[in-house]
Amino acid sequence: MDSSSTEIAHDFSPLIKVYKDGHVERLIGTDFAPPSLDDPKTNARSHDVVISQEPPVSARIFAPKIIHPHRKLPLLVYFHGGGFVIETPFTAQYHNYLNSVVSAANIIAVSVHYRRAPEHPLPAAFEDSWTSLKWVASHSGGNGSDELLNRHADFEKVFFSGDSAGGNIAHQMAIRAGTEGLSGVNLEGIVLVHPFFWGAEPVGSEKREAGERSMADDLWRFVCPTTEGSDDPMLNPAKDPNLGRLGCRKMLVCVAEKDGLKDRGWYYKEVVEKSEWKGVVEVMEAMDEGHVFHLFNPTCENAAAMLNKIVSFISNT
Repeated sequence: MDSSSTEIAHDFSPLIKVYKDGHVERLIGTDFAPPSLDDPKTNARSHDVVISQEPPVSARIFAPKIIHPHRKLPLLVYFHGGGFVIETPFTAQYHNYLNSVVSAANIIAVSVHYRRAPEHPLPAAFEDSWTSLKWVASHSGGNGSDELLNRHADFEKVFFSGDSAGGNIAHQMAIRAGTEGLSGVNLEGIVLVHPFFWGAEPVGSEKREAGERSMADDLWRFVCPTTEGSDDPMLNPAKDPNLGRLGCRKMLVCVAEKDGLKDRGWYYKEVVEKSEWKGVVEVMEAMDEGHVFHLFNPTCENAAAMLNKIVSFISNT
């Protein structure tokens, strides 16, 4: 046996390992939950769509099982987390979470399957996400390829959201919507859950967590080999000259007390409020919880409280 097939070149356990022969082993987030026309727990339905063949981009669309024939519902575009390297919209965690959000908020959601590193390093995920948003926007006139979006999506009430790396993507897409425009879409707000932001200079408790700092720095260079470092505007919003051009009017940032990214979430609020952006940003902190706890323990009290907050944020437009 070729030793390169067993020798590890990059080890980001518990997420991913890359071996010297180039093969990639994703350690979690590889399962597949099929779409369903009737989720018995939430009365939500879902179906899968192909957005682009080249590059390969797809999505899962979620909606309440029953929608009045002439009713339009707010539209959420969701970007999953996983450090840009693992997970998809089709794993059980994300499938179940989007079912819950759609049911509780009475909305339609498009959960985007973007290309992941290391096979497709950044900015591939950002480009695929923008491709997805343009595809979604193509339905604003009622002539897109997906009839559910044509008939029932309210493009005057659009939201972006994501967790961890997906929270980073949602932020980047709001910047892009503000700088380039997204025809036919009114972006009301964004919801960033435990977003993966970082920077060369530590903030808050990051000064004490040398191991976490090294992990975040190394992971960023792994997923974005062309980066100049952790102050890359794709990772550190404080270094982005376009921060004040966010294309939404409000945002909700969710952080968790025991998450190593918590202080970065609070810092994000600070730098956004100091920018030229004229919107309103609110932070919700879950006490005694860790990173993306709501995916691992969706029925806990804090997960329910966060879901209720997100529902309220979307409903109060």
